Amino acid sequence: MSQTNSDLDLNLLRVFFAIWDLRSLTAAGERLGLTQPAISHALRRLRERFGDPLFVRVANRMLPTDAAVRLHEPLDLAFELLNRTLQSGVVFDARVTERTFRIAMSDIAEFHLLPQLVSELSRISPFVRVHIVPLLPESLASSMRSGEIDLAIGAISVSDKELTSIEIMKDRYVCLARANHPIVKSKLTRANFAQLRFFFARTTSSIHQQVEKSLADETARLQIAVRGHFTAAPDIVRHSDLVALFPRHLALQLNHTKEFRLLDLPFELPQMEIKVHSHSRFANDTGIKWMAQTSADILRKNVRNIRASAVTG
Repeated sequence: MSQTNSDLDLNLLRVFFAIWDLRSLTAAGERLGLTQPAISHALRRLRERFGDPLFVRVANRMLPTDAAVRLHEPLDLAFELLNRTLQSGVVFDARVTERTFRIAMSDIAEFHLLPQLVSELSRISPFVRVHIVPLLPESLASSMRSGEIDLAIGAISVSDKELTSIEIMKDRYVCLARANHPIVKSKLTRANFAQLRFFFARTTSSIHQQVEKSLADETARLQIAVRGHFTAAPDIVRHSDLVALFPRHLALQLNHTKEFRLLDLPFELPQMEIKVHSHSRFANDTGIKWMAQTSADILRKNVRNIRASAVTG
């Protein structure tokens, strides 16, 4: 079949890289927001374009052929060059842009940070669109490199030299208890901490998962009475003797009615660094650069407001 160079567009490249990274048509479709037939159609176009199967199914995995291995590096370079070409000379005006930005957030970051972000963006860039996608640390760097995700916001334990980060704040965990809980009458120690019963918040945050591993230490093991989504924690803590571990700034935000007490932990847990991440491959994209810096500025302002309210309250 005769093919032209125009057939190899950005969407086909993204499909190629998604299958390469994930070794699964289903997972690639989920990452790209495409149906199974759409992914299969894109792979068929790639196969026709290059005259090779590219990926073959082996034990429920889509493994690259020798041709796909040879193509990966030049396609990656071509993708980067194409993106740079598209970015150059593009004028971005936040006041009128209708661009859609895909931002990865953990569920806890979405709950804590997104409302303030959207509120401010609606004022300074009223036509901009924001599409929040699940934060998957294991594939975040490759998704940002391929342009499937523009930004990632939150406490993200991913190390990649190609990611550019803007720090918003550092945060730590505290123990959240109802205001009249018996434990609030005394300082939290390892001994009385061990007697507490916990609602353990389930979240997609990788840092929160690290915290659970840290607490596996015998000296700090939690008595977990209930596991559930973190959004249920405030009501459960408010109406029971269960307590919860929460990021301090989120706890301060929840405690505007002074129904809770925030207790310092009697041991150290991994600190959270909340950042806005972008990929260096898109450093010349003025839209992404604007959204990254604007998001960081908005969220820093929100942090200052939360701290000020806690002091005056």
